[in-house]
Amino acid sequence: MHDKTSESSGSTRKFGRRGFLTAVAAGAGGLGLGTALAPYEERVAYATRNVNRNSAPSSLKITDLRVAVLDEVPFTSPIVRIDTNQGISGYGEVRDDADPRYALMLKSRLLGQNPTSVEKLFAGIQQFGGHGRQGGGVSGVEMALWDLAGKAFGVPVYQMIGGKYRDDVRLYTDTAASQDPAVYARRMKEKVDREGFTFLKMDVGIELVKDIPGALTGAGAWGDLEQYSGKPGSYGMTEHPFTRIQITDKGLDEIAKYYEAVRNAVGYEIPLGSDHFGHFGVNEAIKLSERMAPYNLAYMEDLVPWFHTDMWKEISRATTVPTMTGEDIYGLEDFKPLIDERAVDLVHPDIASAGGIMPTKEIGDYAAENGIAMFLHYAGSPIGAMASAHVAVASHNFVALENHSAEVEFWDDLVTGVEKPLVRKGFYRIPDGPGLGVELNEEAARQHLKKGTELFPPSDQWNESGSWDRTWS
Repeated sequence: MHDKTSESSGSTRKFGRRGFLTAVAAGAGGLGLGTALAPYEERVAYATRNVNRNSAPSSLKITDLRVAVLDEVPFTSPIVRIDTNQGISGYGEVRDDADPRYALMLKSRLLGQNPTSVEKLFAGIQQFGGHGRQGGGVSGVEMALWDLAGKAFGVPVYQMIGGKYRDDVRLYTDTAASQDPAVYARRMKEKVDREGFTFLKMDVGIELVKDIPGALTGAGAWGDLEQYSGKPGSYGMTEHPFTRIQITDKGLDEIAKYYEAVRNAVGYEIPLGSDHFGHFGVNEAIKLSERMAPYNLAYMEDLVPWFHTDMWKEISRATTVPTMTGEDIYGLEDFKPLIDERAVDLVHPDIASAGGIMPTKEIGDYAAENGIAMFLHYAGSPIGAMASAHVAVASHNFVALENHSAEVEFWDDLVTGVEKPLVRKGFYRIPDGPGLGVELNEEAARQHLKKGTELFPPSDQWNESGSWDRTWS
């Protein structure tokens, strides 16, 4: 088709700047932007106001970072939002029940930077992460950077970290413990029959048998055996080897009743893991593992703190039940001793403690090189869940990802841009949209904010650090 604008190169060149400005004036005249008095840059900006600048990732800049704290998701979930000069935002999530300030204090290190330079930015903030919830800020920000990079380049995160090994992400789920083994078994079976889960986890701690005479030795001095007490000197704040609690044969038999009931209800085809046993030493861990071996457990998790590598080696060599730890480890470096020395059979990072998407992928890859499979721990909102799912589909040795929100009715409502329900017969279907493939539903999020907080309140007080961050001289 003949185009009049191409009749002569001269007419095309003549149109160039003069014609462009004429078009700008015509389109912007009503706003006063088309007059000779308006600066050239303003007229150009107005004329191109509808242009999608997501295709200009080299010009992308971080302009803001804010946090909204959701509640009962099932715990508190601080959601990170990073905004840019091109109108796109990236989302990440701080570890469940962690302080949102772990993320906010990183803002001053990020403003004005290009979020697609994920590796460079991570190198600058990595030093501010730590084990457990202290890794949450760096991890949440790293997730948001990958979300932004994917949106800028128009590809899913999994494609940028190696591509897919699978389309669906298998989930494992648990339910709140019950004092009655029969009730516990019925509720676990409902997870299979009603919700379609193909992998289960039980929380069976010694607190379930503490009131049975003759079940435990030395437990009385520790009170209610609350594992999550934060009071200094309490049972919850005392490392496992130092409580000196012992489990008697009667106690082991009473604990075994829970596994017996669940196995009778769901059968042996369904893999069954176990966690939250309580605080006791290596000898009791071995006794417990061997007593529960007939129930063919998929793993026993966090029997002792992760940093006691030699203890883990002793336990793993004394039992046929697979051992697993890692949800509180920040970065690959502290996974290496456990992997190199084969102290555990399985690794279990949490993306919101490990450092984010790429550090978790690196942990999985290193474990795979050493013949060790990877589970993923996660107990937060769909934002972090989808970030975890991207790592899961891109990791060769992935087995199953935790879903801790099966009983949170509004969980799916928190995101848009993805088919629902998010969980289908015990699996996530990985979103194929750019970035994480989901957007936060701010209307729904506003309804589930932590009491006394706002949705993404201004964070200008974190714009400047006033700190010299270099760790070497």
